[in-house]
Amino acid sequence: MAKKILFIDRDGTLIIEPVSGNIDSWDKLQFYPHVFKYMNLIAAEFDYELIMVSNQDGLGTQYFPYSNFQPIHDFVINAFENEDVHFSAVYIDPSFKEDKSPNRKPRIGMVKQYMNNPDYDLENSFVIGDRITDVQFAKNLGCKALWLLHTPGKGLTEITDTEDVLRATALALETKAWKEIYEFLKNENSK
Repeated sequence: MAKKILFIDRDGTLIIEPVSGNIDSWDKLQFYPHVFKYMNLIAAEFDYELIMVSNQDGLGTQYFPYSNFQPIHDFVINAFENEDVHFSAVYIDPSFKEDKSPNRKPRIGMVKQYMNNPDYDLENSFVIGDRITDVQFAKNLGCKALWLLHTPGKGLTEITDTEDVLRATALALETKAWKEIYEFLKNENSK
């Protein structure tokens, strides 16, 4: 049986994204409200493979060195593992949007190995993210998006479709709460 996937964004989805940009210091790290409770329930109750997919603008540059990023990222991963939430893979693209990298969401270069792979059921998989680019990413993968929307219009300069087109073609849920994501997935898995 083909495996369903939850492609999950990091900043703005699992952890709060600061106004100042990258999470490059410990004082900027804050987990999204109730994320541990509902990610734990999702991992325990449903049969999705969990994959983290994140754009990290300029990672590895002097402005955002790996030495600032890696300890915080490792802490985030370990915090979820301590709650029995395990990511089978973590993909991070360090490019800037102007680089037009094939790996930068909403492009699918980081996860193309899941496309047209009979081991995976992308049609019944979801992207969970906080930006319209995550909704576009879902469309590009051939799945639907669960949009954890708390800042309308984020990412519109990186996509070609309008927000209305994406809402109509790729959006399964728009919410501000992890509880609603869990309830949506529970309903999907009871069909």
